[in-house]
Amino acid sequence: MSLRIRTIARLTGIREATLRAWERRHGFPRPERSENNYRVYSRDEVEAVRRVAKLIEEGLSVSEAISQVRDEPRPSVPPRPRGVERFWAAVMALDEESADAALTEALLGLDALACCDTVLVPLLREMASRLDVAREHLASALVRQRLRMLLAGMERVGEGPRGLLACPSKDHHEGGLLALGVHLKARGWRVTLLGADTPSEALQGACMQVRPDVVALSFIRRRDAEDFVAVLSDAMHACAPAPVVVGGPGAREHLKTLFTLGAQYAESAEELIAVWQQARNAQNRP
Repeated sequence: MSLRIRTIARLTGIREATLRAWERRHGFPRPERSENNYRVYSRDEVEAVRRVAKLIEEGLSVSEAISQVRDEPRPSVPPRPRGVERFWAAVMALDEESADAALTEALLGLDALACCDTVLVPLLREMASRLDVAREHLASALVRQRLRMLLAGMERVGEGPRGLLACPSKDHHEGGLLALGVHLKARGWRVTLLGADTPSEALQGACMQVRPDVVALSFIRRRDAEDFVAVLSDAMHACAPAPVVVGGPGAREHLKTLFTLGAQYAESAEELIAVWQQARNAQNRP
């Protein structure tokens, strides 16, 4: 995924002029050039900029922070968990019981985040390219069930911020939303999960009751511009004054629009938390 410098500035809180100055003086970040000669950045560059900004806040100079991030080792790719191939074979045979047993084997001995990131989310990502509709429904139901079990079984640590998580109206793919809930809860957040196909009226009622610090909406289903504007506008009105952070491929196609409407964009729990912290800091400035 390639992002323009304006989007990087929004996602990281670093001004465009500062990013250009870093590029001139330190060769960081390293954008590519689009066909129209615009700077475009990868998702890895966004994370690197974020890490640099955090190190600067901790007292390092710009050059020291950039040098440290450049020297960080690349994360190794974890080995494929046992049981995964048995899961795919069972799904292809439409053998739900064996597929569920294979999931149990694959998740054995892993903590909640490892279950989520090394087994369940990768399975969800592979389904569309590996399975027909019937088998995808069977497999995704099993994986979503496991994610729900993970989320329900995690102990809450402290009284952190509250996140209200939902898929908007007519969006039924809640796997990514469940994974987000697992990550937020692991970081001490209180999570209220509304799940798939949540109309704006339900969002409004939930927001009035739980008063979330942030509302996260997962747009997986692709929509035309008019439909996206209508659905997001209704959701933001329903959730006001809580900040709304949007993610998913269905939102990625409309970044300029969602920023114009006043929403923010994130693709992970880390990005959501960073966006929320930026908004909170902006509100607290005199």
